[in-house]
Amino acid sequence: MIVTLLTDYGRDDDFVGVCHGVIARVAPEVRVIDITHGVRRHDARAGALTLRNALPYMPVGVHVAIVDPEVGTERRAVALRCVDGRILVGPDNGVLSLAWERSGGVTEAYDVSRSPHRLEPVSATFHGRDIFAPVAAALAAGAELAEAGERVDPDELERIELPRPRREGDSLVAHVLSIDRFGNAALNVGHEELAGTGVEVGQGVELEARGERYHATFAQTFADVRPGEILVYEDSYRALSVAINRGDAAETLRLGNDDEVRIAPR
Repeated sequence: MIVTLLTDYGRDDDFVGVCHGVIARVAPEVRVIDITHGVRRHDARAGALTLRNALPYMPVGVHVAIVDPEVGTERRAVALRCVDGRILVGPDNGVLSLAWERSGGVTEAYDVSRSPHRLEPVSATFHGRDIFAPVAAALAAGAELAEAGERVDPDELERIELPRPRREGDSLVAHVLSIDRFGNAALNVGHEELAGTGVEVGQGVELEARGERYHATFAQTFADVRPGEILVYEDSYRALSVAINRGDAAETLRLGNDDEVRIAPR
């Protein structure tokens, strides 16, 4: 069995290593895979998007996501089982919600805030160490989910709602969901939303962002346009993204999360 970890802890402190250590003490035979610890601090939506995108490439196992700005409050710590057999563990703040939607939904959920698997005493500020890591390790080692906490109605779990693209005449109005370290801006547009827009690979498109218009190419890869040129492409998670070959689209187009990008054939 595996445990995957996704957090906003970064690598400068001992938080990640301590979580690894707790899992190793509870379940030394379990393999731990670090998805990332570079989620932007306190950004539960960014963590939810990253978890959603990464999980299809992970073995089915126990998957921990900790982006938890409300740690120490009355927010629940939860563990839940998805239709596809994955177990998700993390704070009940929506960080797990996009992943369980992609995994077919939730079949059962439990509040593990007072789980018998947690470490005592529980810190008010480090639930990754004292709740999420030991609960995940116990579940990966074969403990029953039903014994990890108190049952919760899945309909009561917190969810993150993403903006939806919309059609306006010949244009498709998309929204920036995330920006990677290269400045590529991922949009909330997939194949379904693109159908019927007239936007096709190899053709020119017009982009409008923050009141400015730009010429771009709907390309398959960065090298299909010259360095410094703007492209729209299908990224590795099969969503449209805006990029500049060897440049930074987010900086150049002044894009941020939730900004609207209007796309039209040219």
